[in-house]
Amino acid sequence: MSPAVNIPARTPRVLVLYTELAPYVLTCLRALAQRGVEVHVVRWPVNSEAPFALSTEGLHLYERKDLDDAALQRLAIELNPDVTLCSGWIDKGYLAACRSLRKLGGHTVMCSDTAWQGKPRQWVAALAGRLILQRTFSAAWVTGERQALYARKLGFAAGRVSKGFYAADTDHFLALGGTLLAERQNAWPHVFLCVARYIAVKNHQLLCDAFAELCEEGHAGDWQLWFAGTGELHGAVSGSASGSHPRIKHLGFVQGEAMRSAMRSAGVFVLPSAYEPWGVVVQEQACAGLPLALSQEVRAGERFLIEGRNGLSFPANDKQRLKEALCKFVAMPDDVLAEQGRASRALGATWSPSDWAGVVVNMIQQQRGQA
Repeated sequence: MSPAVNIPARTPRVLVLYTELAPYVLTCLRALAQRGVEVHVVRWPVNSEAPFALSTEGLHLYERKDLDDAALQRLAIELNPDVTLCSGWIDKGYLAACRSLRKLGGHTVMCSDTAWQGKPRQWVAALAGRLILQRTFSAAWVTGERQALYARKLGFAAGRVSKGFYAADTDHFLALGGTLLAERQNAWPHVFLCVARYIAVKNHQLLCDAFAELCEEGHAGDWQLWFAGTGELHGAVSGSASGSHPRIKHLGFVQGEAMRSAMRSAGVFVLPSAYEPWGVVVQEQACAGLPLALSQEVRAGERFLIEGRNGLSFPANDKQRLKEALCKFVAMPDDVLAEQGRASRALGATWSPSDWAGVVVNMIQQQRGQA
């Protein structure tokens, strides 16, 4: 009888079909690679309105613009990944590749941050999704509750829907938060900070109008309002009557490391979006120890904001309620702001890139157990 031969198992392999990569996504993917998983990433070009300096060390990177649909399918089949993560359903080439892999027995996962709003277009998508997406994906991985609801309406059974698809770079921001909280033991900065692209849905103009009115009414104390970001409405907002108020600063786009100085001066993070599918920036600012002021349409609030404990919420597009929320922070003693900052940091720490990578490893193990 011939002696038994131990054939080593193939290195676990994941294919990621993504749209616009951001630093927090790469942090999660590197955490996965550090667990011994071979990570292959196809990506769209960097968004000119968010030109992050991206580190892809430890990952196998491919540019979508260099792959037509046929080449993408060949790559996917040659890689034969244990798990494929696909960013949404906007790229038809990505969908075709996932269908091919699923026919071959692969585990294909639709990843989405789109929240269910019950609009007519979503009802149409839900009906179409039951026909198209069910042939394409074996599971869905979404960010939160409203996204999970949408996935179920697209035909995914509750047991095939996972939450927590986004995770901030917690190591970086928690370390920053520890430093900032230690520096602020004697005085808390009186600066509202908003970090967001200058597009209409983010409501920069509404926030400028609300804060400028508080200043003119004598209700803003010694607080200032700072914005970090760029976008199509930057000039219009920064040049408006309220946007050019002397106590409002527009910092422009700020790279990750340079953001530290802005956050060192910040006392409360504000995001007044009319619609915010999730908002990883909320977890980042929470980890950094900032109290939160979020519109009720910022979905990350479901995980990282506890009303009255580490911040406040207000109805989207309601300037008066926004002003009331800002006034409450202005009136808070510094020790209360510090207490809320500590609570934010604790909440921000509850979901990490390591946790994210653990979800994918579990998917791989389940897939291999079924093979």
